[in-house]
Amino acid sequence: MQIVGRLIKKTTEIGSKINSNPKTSFDFQISTLNSLIEKAKKTNFGINYQFTKVLEENDFISAFQKSVPIVEYEQFYQNWLHRSIDGIKDNTWPGVTKFFALSSGTTGSPSKRIPVTQDMIRSFQKTSIKQMTTLLSLDLPPSFFQKSILVVGGSTELTKIQNHIEGDLSGILKKHTTWIVSPFTRPSSKTTRIKDWSKKMEIMIEEAPNWDIGIIAGVPSWCIMLIEKIIERYELESIHDIWPNLKVYVHGGVFIQPYLKRLERVSKTPLHCLNTYLASEGYFAYQLSTEKEGMKLLIDSGVFYEFIPYDALHFSNCNPIDKHKALTLNQVEKGVDYALVISTNAGLWRYIIGDLVQFTDVENREIKITGRIKQYLSLAGEHLSMDNINEAIVQVCENLNVEIQEFAVFADKVNLNHQWTLGIDADVDKDLVLQEIDKNLALLNDDYATCRKFNLGNPVVKVIPTNYFYEFMAKLGKIGSQNKFPRVMNEFQASQWAQFLKEKEIQ
Repeated sequence: MQIVGRLIKKTTEIGSKINSNPKTSFDFQISTLNSLIEKAKKTNFGINYQFTKVLEENDFISAFQKSVPIVEYEQFYQNWLHRSIDGIKDNTWPGVTKFFALSSGTTGSPSKRIPVTQDMIRSFQKTSIKQMTTLLSLDLPPSFFQKSILVVGGSTELTKIQNHIEGDLSGILKKHTTWIVSPFTRPSSKTTRIKDWSKKMEIMIEEAPNWDIGIIAGVPSWCIMLIEKIIERYELESIHDIWPNLKVYVHGGVFIQPYLKRLERVSKTPLHCLNTYLASEGYFAYQLSTEKEGMKLLIDSGVFYEFIPYDALHFSNCNPIDKHKALTLNQVEKGVDYALVISTNAGLWRYIIGDLVQFTDVENREIKITGRIKQYLSLAGEHLSMDNINEAIVQVCENLNVEIQEFAVFADKVNLNHQWTLGIDADVDKDLVLQEIDKNLALLNDDYATCRKFNLGNPVVKVIPTNYFYEFMAKLGKIGSQNKFPRVMNEFQASQWAQFLKEKEIQ
């Protein structure tokens, strides 16, 4: 089997040379948009927005922006997407769109159906190969490349509904996984199809001794939970007692920092943690090196990106004020929160995905996710981003030597303050924790500091066992796989959470 490892590593090295061009030029985005419009000009969408005329303009990007409005899911669904779901050919993308990924995010809304075309699937496959080439920078032995990859994802079971097939994106991609990769992925197809997270986890625990895992991929909370359960079942000191070749953890979906100490406790040797930005709508970025915070934006993979500064000049009540104006990649600045807008080879056009990103390196096109548009606290003009909130929690953990892996906050409009719930499995001085959060948020955000002086009431903190967060997710049927706990809750989520805490007799 050693020869297999050498072969895979050699293939990865060849791919690395082919993809050695850093691809940072804006020309790649120009050609991407040109290609998207050219391919879709005879679709219903392309005809409606006169794509042929757009392509004739010298500044076709500006013409495209003036012609096509920026849309959120509901509007795009009502105007266009429902026709694609009904099986209409050449609607927003050539041909019939057969697959749709179900995505509900963390906002508690019903599942969205996101189109997944063959062109998009090919882009995912190419990107996955490119990402594998980044492993070469870790100087891993050839034998590592024959080890298995454990993907802790959603159910791969797909459902046929009239004219289309729908399910988790992981299931759609699994269906199109090349035979070369399949023998190296775990768990088995039979297990990945299971929707019940508890059943799936139990099977993975049972099969764990038979695997030789080199890479784990998935959301931190569920991956670490699985590892802890394996260690408990087999009375191990660390996961490396059963998987000595585990060296890489590919994560995404949530801020990793609160989970690092917990990850260290279950590992004998440090893991290389690499961040990814992979959503149902596309594969947008991944971390090239553990030495750098940012993820490389993929500007030549069938996605055209636009950016709207997330401030009072451009947004009102979480909605963009101007439905046509947005910045392109050559107009962005470092350290600014931008709402991400995408046009893709799945037939999404000027679609505002809901994520906020910042450029950590403009020249090298590296970004980090700073939150969600609708997970932004601004009850009295404090404008707290998820980035501010995450950083404040990290500072609290460091300053008070506590672990806060799970937390939630929402705006209390009646008392005009922030209501915090923290998952802490140790005795702590709740008032001191509250003071630290308040102090650090004020240091991180001038608007928060001003609001706390004049019109924002004292925050309130509840401390509960971490496991309660997972119990709440289980109650909602959102335990495991790709589900994420909502850090900043809307009113509906806050009412559900308050009822749950009441049942737990948490005051």
